[in-house]
Formats: sequence, C-alpha cells, structure tokens
Amino acid sequence: MTAIDRSSYLERIEALFEIFPIVALLGARQVGKSTLSRQYIKTLKEKTHLGQPVHFFDLENDRDLTMLNDPQLALESLEGLIVIDEIQRRPDLFPNLRYLVDHKPQRYLILGSASRDLLYQSSETLAGRIGYIELLPLSMGETDLPLEQHLTAGGFPKSILASNPNASYVWRQNYIKTYLERDLDALGFDVEPATMRRFWQLLAHYHGQIFNATEIATNLGISVKTAQRYMHILSSSFMVTELKPWHENLGKRQVKRSKIYFNDTGLLCALLGIKTYLDLLSHPKLGAIWEGFGINAIVQKMDADRDDCYFWATSNQAELDLMLLKDGKRYGYELKFTSKPTISKSMRIALADLKLDELNVVVPYGREFVLSPKIKTMPLAVEPLTELT
Repeated sequence: MTAIDRSSYLERIEALFEIFPIVALLGARQVGKSTLSRQYIKTLKEKTHLGQPVHFFDLENDRDLTMLNDPQLALESLEGLIVIDEIQRRPDLFPNLRYLVDHKPQRYLILGSASRDLLYQSSETLAGRIGYIELLPLSMGETDLPLEQHLTAGGFPKSILASNPNASYVWRQNYIKTYLERDLDALGFDVEPATMRRFWQLLAHYHGQIFNATEIATNLGISVKTAQRYMHILSSSFMVTELKPWHENLGKRQVKRSKIYFNDTGLLCALLGIKTYLDLLSHPKLGAIWEGFGINAIVQKMDADRDDCYFWATSNQAELDLMLLKDGKRYGYELKFTSKPTISKSMRIALADLKLDELNVVVPYGREFVLSPKIKTMPLAVEPLTELT
C-alpha cells in the first residue's frame, strides 16, 4: 500500500494557528484538502488526549449549506475547531467569521477551491486574523512512488494512486471534463466549456514559455481580452501558475512577461495525449515538462512563497529557470533532464549578474556533487528506471 506523508502541511497548519484564529487551506478540486483537514483533526485529538470539540460543515452538502443561512445562530455557540469546506460557495460568511473570532475562543479551518486573490476580495475584513496555505498536488517527498509515475500521473491522489497507468489517464480525462462542465460554473466562472477546453489544450503547448495572449487569441478566433480572462480563470482555480520575470538594473534588455507552468504534470500530460513514461521520453515537451515538475518540487521542498519565485531572461539568451528569494538569500535553479549536467555560459552569467548565493542544477537522478564553487547538482531521485537523454 502506498504511503502518503503530508506532515509538512500539518505542521504549517499548526504553526499558523499559533498566530491566527483562522487558517485557509486553498487548492484545486480533489487535491486532498478535505483529507488533510481530517488528518489534522485526528492529530489534534491525539495531542489533546481527551480531545476538543470539532465541527465540520461541507458547503456542497445542502443540509450544511442551509444550516449556515443564519451563520451567527449556527456558529456562535460552538466551541473548539470549526471546519468549513468549499468556503468559496459562501464568501458572505467572512464578516461573520470576523465578529465570531473577535468575541469567541473559536478557531476556523476553511477550505477553498478558489484562489487566494479571489478570496481576498471577500476577506479583507479578516486582515490580521487569517493565514493562508496553498495545497499543491502530491510531491515525490510525500509518497514512496517512483519519479516516472509522478511525472506522467501527476500528484492528484486519485490519479497517482490508480491501479494502472490507463486507469490514471482515464481519471484525469474525466477530471478535465468535470472541471470544464461543472466545476467552473460552481466556482462562479461563466465560460463556454468547448472554447475553454480548446484554450486549455493550446495553453499546454505554451507550458514553460512566455504567455502570448494575442497569439493564442488569433489561433482560437477569440478576443485578446477573452484569452486573458481564460488565463486568469485557470490561474485562479490552481490549474496553472504564472511565474513572474525578475528585473535587475543590469543595463541589459530583460524579458518582462510571465512564463506559464501547469501545476500538475498529470493533467498536462493528459491534455497533450501523453499516456506513459515512454511516450513522455519521446515527446518534444519533455524538457519543459521536467522544468515545471522540478520548479513545483523545489517550491514545496523549500516551503517557498510563490510571490518570491521568479525566472530571469535577457535578450542575449542568458537565463535562469528559477530564482527563489528566502531568508535574505538568492537561490538559483536550472532544470536539466539529463544524467550528465554541465555548467553553461548562461549559468555563469546568471550567477554573477544576479549575485546568487548558490546555483543548483536540478536533474532527475544521481547523487549531489559540486560542479564548481556555488554550483552543484540537485537530483530529485536516486536511480532511473530507463536511460535518460
């Protein structure tokens, strides 16, 4: 049986509750938010021995939704931890939560499938009372499954834990269909599913590239404004991430538009028609898929804030896949799907121009070793199942 370890998120929830009475756990649909909340409840009861009251409201359940028609009446008398799932269905609850946590010894764990930006529109009144955690798809460090499986199946629990690759692929295709035909409407987005699917499929070919709304709009026969709106919807519902460019006063022309990365390589592979790891090895997007996978792995490993993550590129082809700012240091990362990494001219330029504290060449397999002062390899796994390029 596959072991899943999301203890790092449990620790982050507990740490935020030391500061805030409300913690928001945000992430894509079916990424594991409800399961994680129940794991937190279990650990909470184990720590308190006799346990403390826990109350769970699922806003996809009509009964629970009706109970919160008068939120103050339903919640005011409750003690302990109160969990509210699918909070984006009732953003009008936020003013009530502010009153309640200001006057009652309550803690709230709220789960949402809408992004932090969308929730901010309704939660400004909770400033200073709420902490946020974004739950990403399962990473390699959270399972005992091989790298190859993570690359093609992604990190949605029901995909990567499927009985075989075909079952995983079918699940992801159905996830995409459900997302387009039901979830977007439930999240409050008014879109035409067929057009959004074409947009999403075309965007898959831009994974790891600069987002060009004009080019995509022309190819699909839609307006630039619509293309930008569709991009915002996919970003807001945790399907894709826009990696911002870093600007340094270097006297060089630098790229100033965001790069696009899918948050889950499994959904990306499904949209590209990649069913197996061998299919992936021969696909032209292999390098870009590895790049996005590695960036997500680094963000999770470093417990980094997405707002502190950048890429860097200049007009003379010098570039860096990821620069991460943390604890006053600059960490650089280059993602290479190879077993024989070498130092490129671009790496040396990035190391010097960006004044990086260290530069890591992230590869699939092997052991960490130093390539030169401040530059070393960072393998994500130990041994490959098949030969790399």
